Amino acid sequence: MNMHRFKTIAFAMTMSAGTLLGASGAQANTVDAVIKVGEAKTVAAQQSQKKIDTLAGETDSLLQDYKTVMKQVDGLKVYNSRLEKQIANQLERIEDIEASIGQVTVIQRQVTPLVIRMIDGLEQFVKLDIPFHQEERAARIKFLRTNVDRSDLAVSEKFRQVLEAYKIENEYGRKIDAYKGSVAIDGVEREVNFFRVGRVALLYQTTDTEISGAWDKKTGQFVQLEKSAYRSAILKGLKVARKEASIDILKLPIPAPEAAK
Repeated sequence: MNMHRFKTIAFAMTMSAGTLLGASGAQANTVDAVIKVGEAKTVAAQQSQKKIDTLAGETDSLLQDYKTVMKQVDGLKVYNSRLEKQIANQLERIEDIEASIGQVTVIQRQVTPLVIRMIDGLEQFVKLDIPFHQEERAARIKFLRTNVDRSDLAVSEKFRQVLEAYKIENEYGRKIDAYKGSVAIDGVEREVNFFRVGRVALLYQTTDTEISGAWDKKTGQFVQLEKSAYRSAILKGLKVARKEASIDILKLPIPAPEAAK
């Protein structure tokens, strides 16, 4: 009886150990599966994080590109606005230029007669002026008249040449001058040295300094001067004009100014 109970207890214990062993094996399998699932989730999470980081980096890069492009767009808007104003200003200038071009023909027609009148006036002035450098001044006027009819010269160039001639005539009145020439003295052509003081006086002296004379505006001819009165003064004046002597006060036969009419 006792032996039977012992066997029964031993069998029960054996069955219980087997059950426990079976349960432990099943639980171990479950833990491994859970661990594997956890590891798979971790790997998936890491991959997802990498994708998120990549997308975030791309988003930041696109955002920076967008900001850069918007700055360029704002700059282009300002630039285009300035260009529109410049274009509007240029269009106004083009209209003014077109209007001026339309008047060019009229202006040219007016300038040419003006140039001719200026040459005529210059020629008349030279005739009425004291007779110095007559050949040079006559040649200049002839040159201007010839150029008026030249088709290869612009009207502006013809006008410039006339103004240049007037400038030269104006300079004559501000300077002294010494040059050689000839004068009829007692019916004989004598070589003389001319001394010009602006347009105030035109004097001469023979090369031997024996005879001196001056241009008389009233009579329109040269008159002889007293030898002792102006000989040394004219000689000194010739040296000053040639820059052979320093400037000094000279006693010369200067006509009194006439009252304006």
